[in-house]
Amino acid sequence: MTIGSDTALVLFSGGQDSTVCLAWALERFSRVETVGFDYGQRHAIELSVRNSLREKMAALDPAWAMRLGEDHLVKIDALAAISETALTRDTAIEIADNGLPTTFVPGRNLLFLGFAGAIAYRRGARHLVAGMCETDYSGYPDCRDDTIKAMQLALTLGLDKRVTIHTPLMWIDKAETFALAEELGGEVFLDLVVEESHSCYLGDRSRRHAWGYGCGTCPACQLRAQGFAKFMRERETTK
Repeated sequence: MTIGSDTALVLFSGGQDSTVCLAWALERFSRVETVGFDYGQRHAIELSVRNSLREKMAALDPAWAMRLGEDHLVKIDALAAISETALTRDTAIEIADNGLPTTFVPGRNLLFLGFAGAIAYRRGARHLVAGMCETDYSGYPDCRDDTIKAMQLALTLGLDKRVTIHTPLMWIDKAETFALAEELGGEVFLDLVVEESHSCYLGDRSRRHAWGYGCGTCPACQLRAQGFAKFMRERETTK
């Protein structure tokens, strides 16, 4: 694989998807920085696993350690203040009248990419890497490929500088994301993703399942559990 000389900035929440995206970027760019967002999320525990994940990923591969650069944490308290969602309020996770789950935080990924673009401009990074996905998602409109393409154009025009947004998971499901983790870093990285990354919307790290920690009942946990089960079945059939 050819390593690019450019710097990439990875939107890194500490979840399964962003952790795999970080490994993907470390395989492709000579320098990789990360950015996380504290927006008053109900599952803020995801922020607490980020540093440990970065350190343990660097310890897995000397090349990854050499390429991994600074981390940035941005506080966007206003997002929680203006949002009435199940990720920013202690309310039920269900389908709203508009057909979207109440976990949809309007404008979240648009703001994330805008702030990431500003940091990338300052840091001299032309590439943003993010874990948005249309294959296994809850219908969030700000995860769609068309939205990402529009944001890429807006950032390029607004910054007067070419910005490329990479979404390596856009067309793969959770099972394929687990498979990609193993492909990128072997079984040891796959185990790290399972053990250390956090997806549960309720922020539960008291219960350990085969696929990692979580409540086991929220949509994020169910999606991760189903994906891991499918990955393991497919892994067995190829042996």
